[in-house]
Amino acid sequence: MRKIIISPSILAADIMALGRDVISSEKAGAQYLHIDIMDGHFVPNLSYGPDVVKALRPISNQVFDVHLMISDPLFYAESFAKAGADIITVHYEAIDNPIEVAKKLHSLGVKAGLSIKPKTPAEEIFEYLPYFDLILVMTVEPGFGGQSYIEEMNDKIAVLRAEIDKLDKEIDLEVDGGIGPKNVAMPISAGANVIVSGSAVFKAENPAQAIADMKAFNNNVL
Repeated sequence: MRKIIISPSILAADIMALGRDVISSEKAGAQYLHIDIMDGHFVPNLSYGPDVVKALRPISNQVFDVHLMISDPLFYAESFAKAGADIITVHYEAIDNPIEVAKKLHSLGVKAGLSIKPKTPAEEIFEYLPYFDLILVMTVEPGFGGQSYIEEMNDKIAVLRAEIDKLDKEIDLEVDGGIGPKNVAMPISAGANVIVSGSAVFKAENPAQAIADMKAFNNNVL
């Protein structure tokens, strides 16, 4: 049984009360905080920069799970590491040499994550798995919150979990997009152990209950 980690996405938080919502998510039991960074180029939307990470760092003990949905992630990686990121995830589709990227991220003192979009086959990143600490499967098209979970991604999650389990290394398998208490059993049963959830946490009447409900699932559910 794998420990389930909840990483609420601040894209769904109240921008006018971001600090309050972050503190509330930690009190509600979220171990990670997912911080989506978008450049308007790699994805058709804009979001936060390093200054937001820096501003939030003093008020939270959560693991800052920074997801760079940007075209030149290494150009900005050091700024996010210095601002307080604990994990920096880059997109496979945005880089040329995943191994060198992983080495660079580790040299900055952060864990290295590699993400793939829904249309990218899992097999394309098999050779790079040993170099990363976290693999992120997008279960919606990246760029906007509030989308519906793409159920076809369950097979991709399962394939990656099987490949990860062949390695003698602890690698987290994260999923991001359209996930909440009502459907979290699908990615967890497929092998995911880090769950990004935005609206289902920050817009819930009882965020603590929503987080507890998602943590309660394990790989024996289905």
